[in-house]
Amino acid sequence: MSQLEKAQAEYEKFPQEFASIIIGTVDVQGIPNASYAPFWMDDSKNIYIYVSGLSTHTKNIYINPHVSVLFIEDEAKADQVFARRRLSFDCTASLIDRETDKWNYIVDQFQGRFGQIVDLLRGLSDFRIFQLTPSEGRFVIGFGAAYHISGENLNQLVQITGDKAG
Repeated sequence: MSQLEKAQAEYEKFPQEFASIIIGTVDVQGIPNASYAPFWMDDSKNIYIYVSGLSTHTKNIYINPHVSVLFIEDEAKADQVFARRRLSFDCTASLIDRETDKWNYIVDQFQGRFGQIVDLLRGLSDFRIFQLTPSEGRFVIGFGAAYHISGENLNQLVQITGDKAG
């Protein structure tokens, strides 16, 4: 198996190690906000977050739908803190209308993944589901092992070298 094939296999399973993602948003003045949210990912790598309308990140998403997401290896599990495995995507957020078939399907996925707390959230009218649609990304496995992600269904990894911007 080549280095690229190994990276591809690791990339495919990496998001499954997480129950939440770090999200980066910006407000109307361009001031960034880092936060997190539990998520569910579909087979097309769309990421769904179920968040309160009262939160800063939700307010920011309404202002600017461009969102950065980050999956990052736990420091305690990393061989080297300077080279933690991480996956980031540049995404565009879109609101899923409440009580539609799609909304109910996604809530059911959250219920299966996170349990009874979702029953409570389902009843809270300020909670929203956003679909974060990735356009490209970056997967870093370690020193000298960084890959640009693109292509249909975000399945194409291209190693980033000193010659290529990524």
